[in-house]
Amino acid sequence: MNEEKMNKARALYYAMFSRCFVFTTDNSRYFELIEFIDILKENPLDKSSAQAFQNIREVVKSDSNVIFMKEFDAIFHSPETQTLRTTASYYDEDIESGKKRVEMQNFLAKTKIRRNEKSYTEYEDHIGFIFSVMSELCELIANGEEQYKNTAHCIFEQILNDFIDRFSKELYEHENADIFKNVVILLKSFIEFERIYLDVQTPILPEKTAQTKPKGEELSEAEIARRAKNKLLRQQGPKENQDAACPIDISYDVEDDM
Repeated sequence: MNEEKMNKARALYYAMFSRCFVFTTDNSRYFELIEFIDILKENPLDKSSAQAFQNIREVVKSDSNVIFMKEFDAIFHSPETQTLRTTASYYDEDIESGKKRVEMQNFLAKTKIRRNEKSYTEYEDHIGFIFSVMSELCELIANGEEQYKNTAHCIFEQILNDFIDRFSKELYEHENADIFKNVVILLKSFIEFERIYLDVQTPILPEKTAQTKPKGEELSEAEIARRAKNKLLRQQGPKENQDAACPIDISYDVEDDM
């Protein structure tokens, strides 16, 4: 296995997904998305990915982002439909700025990767930003900066892996998803590859508890368990051995593309 080529390909996949999930008025990022799709579709991960790439390219235009952005807005910004949540904190604690955002900030604090607050207003645990960071790290690993391996592994295992399946399911089932249904197929194949490559287990999704009483009258078992877990975490405070488990000693100057 050629590690350099492997990490270059991983960086490209993460870059493609970052362009799918980050709103921008910079049209160059859309054209980069088209370029990445055209490169990656030549060597898809599996048959379903090959078909998904084909389906996407039959709809998205090489010279216009109108169709893509209309669907993006309908899924992520429209007040007329269910807005899809995009942060790790929301899927972890039902809030937009929570523990997972702090964890991402802690990872980034020991790197030169920063969120450009002037041009990018989403939080650090926004899925598009996570993809962008992972792309940067994989590129650095491919260029011989092996100290980034553990950082990439920890962000994938501790942040992305925990919520990506639930996010993907909600996106696939969204009433306005068409292009993004195929994006989810690509994402599912890639995440499965990453789990094998990084030796990370698929998380067990919590089962939904049937609601037998009016909403608000009684907490579900899942909600009780979630609150108990969060209370325990607050009592324990920060893990003393977190840096030992996931050291992030990075001094290389990296400029994020956000």
